[in-house]
Amino acid sequence: MHKATVAAAAGLAALFISTGAMAGKDLDTIKARGALICGIGQGTAGFMLQDSQGKWVGLDVDVCRAVSAAIFGDAEKVKYVPLSSQQRFTALQSGEVDVLSNNTTITLTRDTALGLDFTAVTYYDGQGFLVNKKLGVKSAKELNGATVCVAPGTTTELNLADYFRANKMTFKPVVIEKVEEVRAAFFSGRCDVYTNDASSLYATRAANVPPPATAEDFVILPEIISKEPLAPAVRHGDNQFADIVRWSQYAMLEAEEYGISSKTVDEMLKSDNPSIKRILGVTPGMGKALGVDEAWVVNIIKQVGNYGESFERNVGSGSILKIDRGLNNLWTKGGLQYAPPIR
Repeated sequence: MHKATVAAAAGLAALFISTGAMAGKDLDTIKARGALICGIGQGTAGFMLQDSQGKWVGLDVDVCRAVSAAIFGDAEKVKYVPLSSQQRFTALQSGEVDVLSNNTTITLTRDTALGLDFTAVTYYDGQGFLVNKKLGVKSAKELNGATVCVAPGTTTELNLADYFRANKMTFKPVVIEKVEEVRAAFFSGRCDVYTNDASSLYATRAANVPPPATAEDFVILPEIISKEPLAPAVRHGDNQFADIVRWSQYAMLEAEEYGISSKTVDEMLKSDNPSIKRILGVTPGMGKALGVDEAWVVNIIKQVGNYGESFERNVGSGSILKIDRGLNNLWTKGGLQYAPPIR
């Protein structure tokens, strides 16, 4: 880089750190309310589901908890609002919720036409098909003429039509809005196939099969027919709040990459590594630039964990889903999860 460019960049960085982030109206409202209102799905094991005590848990829930930890220093200052796929965008646009964290796919039209901004990808997914083993089907290419359960107002519905048309097959859609009713229709035999993001199909198979059937009676076909980068969404207009959501996610990834976990964070505060000192606020500046406390990352990691901890606990080897990290591994381990540097 040219010396003049370096000097200009250094001056710009100093300006940001000296002035701090500009507060926006959504963030002001959240702070005045004393809680973040998070729009989530209606219940998908591993991603957003109420536990036996009625507490919401899951990978998408952890995003909201991380944002709350960054803003308030407390991961529990969140109110959760379960939304159907057709309700979710209206709820965000109208201000009923502050952020959507409910397995929503980023698409060009959603990012432009709805007045929304997407933050970082929480989970790289793709659409698949769940069938009963008794159907004897080994590939999605064998589904010509099948009856398919699908939720309306989703990329899933559009991808389904595209896939069958491209493969010169026909299907009969059974379109049902409420997730529990879609699953009930599939398990009762009203449709041959249930299509959704593969993560949701794993969750359905692991947690929703009605007895006497078991998870082993159902198979997820090998074809993944789409790209589904799932990410939180916020309204256009409050860039600072969008930055806090985005960088809370990046902080969880950066922490995992540097070996900072809920178990090691206190020890890491003593590290001599300049990057770790910046991330954890030992070297101040990053919190001020974002408009939050300098201990924002420490609060996230202590209370929520790094991305790897959240993944393993909710959907990975420590969960009933047992989903392999795959595309959601760190870039250093062959995955797509990659955070810009906190500096």
